[in-house]
Order: sequence, then C-alpha cells, then structure tokens
Amino acid sequence: MIVPVLVSACSASGDNTDNPASGNGLERTSIKVSILTTIDSAPLWLAQDGGYFKAEGLEVEPVVVASGQAALTNVISGNTDIAISSYMPFFVAKATGTADIQLVCAATSVSDKSFAIVATPNSPVKTIFDLAGKRIAMTAKNTATDLLAKSLMQDHNVDSTHVNWVPVAFPNVAAALTQNQVDAALLPEPFITQFAKTAGAIPVIDVNTGATKDFPMSGYGATRKWVQANPKTLTAFQRAMKKATSDAINNRAKIEPLLVKYAKIDEDTAKLLTLPAFGSELDPRPIQRVPDLMLQLGALTTPVNAASMIAPQPPA
Repeated sequence: MIVPVLVSACSASGDNTDNPASGNGLERTSIKVSILTTIDSAPLWLAQDGGYFKAEGLEVEPVVVASGQAALTNVISGNTDIAISSYMPFFVAKATGTADIQLVCAATSVSDKSFAIVATPNSPVKTIFDLAGKRIAMTAKNTATDLLAKSLMQDHNVDSTHVNWVPVAFPNVAAALTQNQVDAALLPEPFITQFAKTAGAIPVIDVNTGATKDFPMSGYGATRKWVQANPKTLTAFQRAMKKATSDAINNRAKIEPLLVKYAKIDEDTAKLLTLPAFGSELDPRPIQRVPDLMLQLGALTTPVNAASMIAPQPPA
C-alpha cells in the first residue's frame, strides 16, 4: 500500500513553545502526521481538504513516508506527532520496548474483496490448497501480507512452512506474476483492481473469511508522552477524523477524487475498487486480534494487551 509521494516537510515537529496555541485552548494548533499514500489515508485527506481539522482549530501537515515502519520511526524520533500504519509495527514497538505507543484512532479493517490472494490464469495456484510449496509474494516478513496469508492457509490446513515467501513491493507484483517470478500474491486494493486489468490477476481467496474476517488493518498512533502532553489537541484530531470517517463511509463520492489526487489512482480504478471498512473508533476487543495473531504466528514473542495501548477517546 505504498507508492507515489506528496511533497511535505520532514523537519522535527518541536515542542509546544514553537507552536503556540491560540484562544481555542489547544496545547498545539499545528501538528505533523506521517501518512502513506494509500486508501487507508483517505479520511485524513478528507479532513484536511474538507476543513474538518480547521474547524477544530487545528492545522495538520501530512508528511508522506514509504512504509508503516517509517511512519512509526518518525513518531519515535519526534519528527512527526502522529502516524498511520498497519497495526503490526505499533505492537512490535510495544512488545520490544522500542517505544511506548498509544493508539489514538482506528483507520481501516478488512472488508469483502478489499484484500485477497491473487494469481494469474496461467499460475499453478487455482485454490488456496495449491499454495503449499509455491512462491508467494509478500512485502516483508511479519507484515500484514505475510501474517494474513499464513492465517488463511492455517484456516484451510495448508502448510505455510514449505512456502517460498518472496519479498516484492506492491507496485512490482504485477510484473512478478506475469514474469513467473511468483505464483501468487496477497494484495490490498487498489492493486487487486489495477492488476486485474494489467496482469489478468484473479482472486484465489478473499482475506475477509475465517480468522481474518473483519480483521483490523491500520490505525493512528502516537507516543504516550505526546498523548499525555497534548490531550486537547489529540481530542481535536480525533473529532475531525471521526467526522471525516463517517462522511467517507456514507458518501463514497467524497473519497474517489482524493484517491486520484493523493494516491495517484486513475479515475476508472478509483470508481471500481473495493474500499476497506473505514472506522475511527478503537474497540479493544477486535484490536486484540492483531497482537494475538502475531503471537500465534511468531511475529511477537510476548503477549501484548491492546487495551493498555488505547489512548483516551473523545466523548460519543
């Protein structure tokens, strides 16, 4: 879920003294947020372009990064205040003691046809039972593409230990499939729709089944120190995101132009692709599924309590 780049500054966000709050009572009136140029970021773009942040007295500067890990690194270093990522890096940071991360709001969960294992018609992979012993593209070990594929295989009693996992960035998967470098790949949108057109890729199995049905995919995080120092600023951010997310859910037409503008998805694909399940509110019960799956599959070596990582949420 990574590609084109928006131009934005990457200097350190600094402390409160170089960002004096105005009469609205916020600790900070300007913050930086590490984002990815993916569908997951669409509600933030809507909040920015639609004036939802401005209505809360907040100016948000998006800082585009290439991965969730890079987004997390920016937050840990203080270069940005908040970051969007798949949940995996947040839980790894917590489990390893790298950073005390708080989840500040949700972003997306898996929906029907928004994430799938795909293959080309000439691939030996026709069903999930064909995956054993084959070459499967993933972005990196212990990422969502790795863990969700393994979970799907486990659900169907397919041995994932004999799979040849091949690291391939999402934009390069179509070429890897057509040039017979891999037999299958686990992809999110918009790549499912794009590669159906460019490589003839067809779904083998939808991720939104079994143990990964409605699986939480991404959210926004900040350090506990920042959350505790900026409670009013955080609440303003959360309120704006809640409104933008609600509008994204209820009016797809507001999202499609933003996917073209910021994610550089062509208009036809933006109209055809399946959106993930957007959501801004954090419920510890479904979120706990993420560290539990990571622990089960060896991406974590110690349990993590998701509820302890959820920052204060704004009143309903």
